[in-house]
Amino acid sequence: MSFQLQDKKAVVTGGSSGIGLATVELLVAEGACVAWCGRDEQRLNESKQQILARYPNAKVFTAVCNVLDKADVQKFADLVQKQFGGVDILINNAGQGRVSDFENTADEDWIKEVELKYFSVLHPIRAFLPALKQSNSGSITNVNSLLALQPEPHMIATSSARAALLNLTHSLAHEFSQYNIRVNSILLGMVESAQWKRRFENRSDLHQTWEEWIGNIAKKRGIPMARLGKPEEPARALVFLASPLASYTTGSAIDVSGGFNKHL
Repeated sequence: MSFQLQDKKAVVTGGSSGIGLATVELLVAEGACVAWCGRDEQRLNESKQQILARYPNAKVFTAVCNVLDKADVQKFADLVQKQFGGVDILINNAGQGRVSDFENTADEDWIKEVELKYFSVLHPIRAFLPALKQSNSGSITNVNSLLALQPEPHMIATSSARAALLNLTHSLAHEFSQYNIRVNSILLGMVESAQWKRRFENRSDLHQTWEEWIGNIAKKRGIPMARLGKPEEPARALVFLASPLASYTTGSAIDVSGGFNKHL
């Protein structure tokens, strides 16, 4: 089944690895023109080479950009506008979780979490909103976390910031409906990432395979599907929400957690 994205113009922040890169690849495979950004120039270039090696005729654009820097994001938006002449899809994907409880979270760490989880979404939306208004089917999709509805005591700052992002997504869905721009999000559970790979390399039992190791983690955390998610799985949910197939869906949050959710 096609996502009906041929020649659509898409932007993905944090697109050089993990879920972001999996999303970029799926968009490109569906025929979209895709721009993505990241802070690490080498990793960004490697991701572009990887995509072009698989899709040599793809229309792609990359730029180094820090999404926490408002001016940097505006520069990226201007470059994308010049390159593609418009934007139909914005997918916001940035930020890892911070492990700390209330007593071990300093004021500056609270501020950093709000900046990373909230303003990393606000800045791109502001910068790309004029272009999205010009699209006849604009969409914004935010990568959020199950922590927004199911907070963990050891991730209090991240959980709070994620809840704020969920509220923002719902609010913008109502406000932007007048421009025919849909705003949705996905709620991530535990997904394979470079962070998990690093932990695997430091495992105590060196005889454990990757599959055994993540299977044990999933079992300990009580994930019904008994494994971690793969980056392409949330990517499919993101691309669906961004596509015309979800044309009557706005203000929604798709749970991508392997059944880890405990909320109603």
